[in-house]
Amino acid sequence: MPLSVRAIRGATTVDADDVESITERVTALLQQIMDRNGLAEDDIISILFTATEDIVSTFPATAARSIGLGAVPLICARELSIVGSVPHCVRVMLHVETDRPRHDIHHVYLEGARGLRDDLPD
Repeated sequence: MPLSVRAIRGATTVDADDVESITERVTALLQQIMDRNGLAEDDIISILFTATEDIVSTFPATAARSIGLGAVPLICARELSIVGSVPHCVRVMLHVETDRPRHDIHHVYLEGARGLRDDLPD
């Protein structure tokens, strides 16, 4: 199958708004997305992060750089502040080149974000 551009989603939550907690959870999320989808750094086109307004101590992209994704274009944005939304949440969307068909892409939701997309196959 030829390579296609696919988007892979994921999210996690942090217990505290501090650099260590954010780095630990974001790196775990990215590593699991990469492992479950058989990705290497060269497969990743770009990564978009959003964080809820209660996360202010560091950029999620800084965590990505800490695991060697510094050459990948990274950007952070503020998540919409919606009543009832999951607090302390970091969401991510990776744009990747892969030979996997869309139905074989594994989106990853961890910690308190597990219920955000319970409609997706595991």
